[in-house]
Amino acid sequence: MFCGTELAARIERAERDLLAAACANVRLRVPQVFTAAIGGGLAAITEPGSPLNKVAGLGFAAFDEGAWAAIEAEHVRRGVPIQVELATLADPALGPFFSARGHRVVGVENVSGLALDGVPEPPRTAVAITTAALDEWIDTMVTGFAAPDTQGVASHESFDREPLERVMRDFASAMGVHRFVARVGGEVAGAGAMRIGDAVAQLCGAATLPVFRRRGVQSALLAHRLRHARDAGCDLAVVTTQPGSKSQENVQRRGFALLYSRIVLVRTPD
Repeated sequence: MFCGTELAARIERAERDLLAAACANVRLRVPQVFTAAIGGGLAAITEPGSPLNKVAGLGFAAFDEGAWAAIEAEHVRRGVPIQVELATLADPALGPFFSARGHRVVGVENVSGLALDGVPEPPRTAVAITTAALDEWIDTMVTGFAAPDTQGVASHESFDREPLERVMRDFASAMGVHRFVARVGGEVAGAGAMRIGDAVAQLCGAATLPVFRRRGVQSALLAHRLRHARDAGCDLAVVTTQPGSKSQENVQRRGFALLYSRIVLVRTPD
């Protein structure tokens, strides 16, 4: 599967829209949430320690340096680091721009995609996938994330359980999000989510409880979500993973192709 700038722009718009939907839910309980459109993307500041504090999707529309200066000023006023997730297919002038303003590279994410026109039916396994109740889904996701798989490049981020639970709840209530839980022998083994928008299925994270790892839970969650996305009319599924991770290995085995990467740049307020 080939990815040019048009397809990358479509995927990054979906990433921006996901961030906007989650922030809209956060704003219901945290009125001081800040969001600003920039370069086709979105800058967001929600609450301390939140993974939603970032700039996503920019680089595929005209970039206003004056608007960026105002965004920087708001981060400084609130004492929040600025984290930019910049696609390698975005405007190439942005990398030097951010470097000149004191941003440093702290990580890389891989964005992989799969065309859904030929997705086969998922194989029969001992893992049962069902729609998840909210609290059960949150507890499973957060517990799984608390013990990350050690294969591949480690993430540059880690979050405390309490703010992560709040973010999961806000995210799960966003429009277009579907929640799933996996069971092995009747016991909860893992969970996953997917957001559908503009015929793009974003596989927004999956977690397996440590005791159930290497038993096909991730593969079953992936196969179920792909079928669900196809049946919902999506033509494309995308997933973001750490380079060399078990998740990356799983999606490549399923036929996903690496489309591009995102460079994660951070500037800490002086």
